[in-house]
Amino acid sequence: MRATDWKAHGAGLLICMSATGTIAQTPADADVRATAPDAPTSAAQASLPEQLRDFDAYVEAVRKQFEVPGIAVAIVKDGRIVLERGYGVRELGKAEPVDAHTLFAIASNTKAFTSASLSMLADEGKLSLDDRVIDHLPWFRMADAYVTGEMRVRDLLAHRSGLGLGAGDLLYWPGTDYSNEEVARRLARVPLNGGFRGQYAYDNILYGVAQLVVEKASGQSYREFLGQRIFKPLGMDETRYNADALQAGDKVASGHAKADFKTLQTAPRMTWANVAGAGGLYSSVHDIGKWMRVQLDGGVYGRDGDKEQRLFSAKRQREMWSVITPMPIAEPSVPELAPVKPNFAGYGEGWQLTDYRGEKLVWHTGGWPGMVSRVTLVPEHKLGVVVLTNAELGGAFQAVTMRALDAYLDAPKTDWNAAYAAALAKSRGKADEDWAKHLKARDAKSRPSLPLAGYAGTYRDPWYGDVFIEPAAGGKLRVRFGRTKDLVGELSHWQHDTFIVRWDQRWLNADAFLNFALTPDGKVRELRMEAISPMTDFSFDFHDLRLTPVADQAADAESKLKPAAKRS
Repeated sequence: MRATDWKAHGAGLLICMSATGTIAQTPADADVRATAPDAPTSAAQASLPEQLRDFDAYVEAVRKQFEVPGIAVAIVKDGRIVLERGYGVRELGKAEPVDAHTLFAIASNTKAFTSASLSMLADEGKLSLDDRVIDHLPWFRMADAYVTGEMRVRDLLAHRSGLGLGAGDLLYWPGTDYSNEEVARRLARVPLNGGFRGQYAYDNILYGVAQLVVEKASGQSYREFLGQRIFKPLGMDETRYNADALQAGDKVASGHAKADFKTLQTAPRMTWANVAGAGGLYSSVHDIGKWMRVQLDGGVYGRDGDKEQRLFSAKRQREMWSVITPMPIAEPSVPELAPVKPNFAGYGEGWQLTDYRGEKLVWHTGGWPGMVSRVTLVPEHKLGVVVLTNAELGGAFQAVTMRALDAYLDAPKTDWNAAYAAALAKSRGKADEDWAKHLKARDAKSRPSLPLAGYAGTYRDPWYGDVFIEPAAGGKLRVRFGRTKDLVGELSHWQHDTFIVRWDQRWLNADAFLNFALTPDGKVRELRMEAISPMTDFSFDFHDLRLTPVADQAADAESKLKPAAKRS
């Protein structure tokens, strides 16, 4: 669930894919016909800036450059939705078009809704963002006692806990059968690798904890709170709590990923019921347009006579949009992206904060298996842009967003399509170089120290749980993650006591090395893992696992991590 701009640092998640796909099978002329019902009125069209007069053709070019089956866009300006439309198809190989009402997984763009929910409760006096988390969830624990006691509600939103990038994501990515509370309780054993409030490191798991704080303070389920307190007042009738809440008749986009970074295919629909506060929502650009309007109006969504109708106070919005955690500013990966390098970067409460051409940006991205997106606000210009896509290439939503921003900021017309394509090509090249280094270092003639049966068994990680290495037909080994149905694959020997797992679900693009460390007596002491490709999504945090063999006589410590009500 990445939340930044180009690749891993940040939404979700944004995987840069390689090789070519089959998007050319989508007829281009069908896209324009499909979007006609969503086109702006003639008056609105006439009011569009010059750079947006060829916007349809531009988005089509982006869609083809990045091989994205479908894109939806909405633009809000001065309290009005001036453009909302779709391009392409909801699923590769099918005719149903994307339009302004097509639902996409918005992933980490959900975080702003979680932040707003806490602000609403703070306005009502039901909590303070300065409250300790344990004041609301007495059972809450981090891996360090000091961090546990000092963690404030605001810290849940700001990515400064000391957790590493994406730490704990395997508890729900891909989908697992843990409950939301079980995920939160397992934080007690997720290792910290940085100082508390010491540095920025994006996480998802603490937003799942924030969801539980909303539920405790409000007395409602998070789904009920969002539906009654946000979606209903704003008229966001098309927005769904997660994939489980999709309804018959909903126009839902399918996600697409490149299996083995090569062949575009449909990704299975997933739900994150166990961490919905971090990234569960499905929505349309039509509904997100309403969300952007209330944000740009300082929390006001209507009037009852002379009285403002608000979701949250202006004070709380200022704090949501204020930097809590400074973020490092990287040099652009290619010269073409130099204009987007910010002068400052930081994270607030559910929003990323940077500048562009002297204007403050309030924005976020979202990454999901097969879908990535971006929501961007320019407060001083009362401007909002949302781009939802159904493929895993962040360059597409970036190129569309930047064209829209330039149009309203009187910036020079720039070919962002080419700029982000250059960045993608460089990323692919680096991934190829990385693999070449692995091949060069490999001793292909080496053999495992043990018979394959010597590596088989049950392995346990303190925070994830059990992983099984099992004999398979043909004298091979297979690995299976006990709580994650999609993490099943076959092992092949790489060198010495290192193997590679190639997952059965090729759309995951997360093949990994497995390295077995042995005792002096030739028994497996520990198993560690790491993703093979630098293009693998950071939410596959295999590197945080510390898997040790489970002895037959060992007491099962798993029950200690379960909610008390579920213990036998």
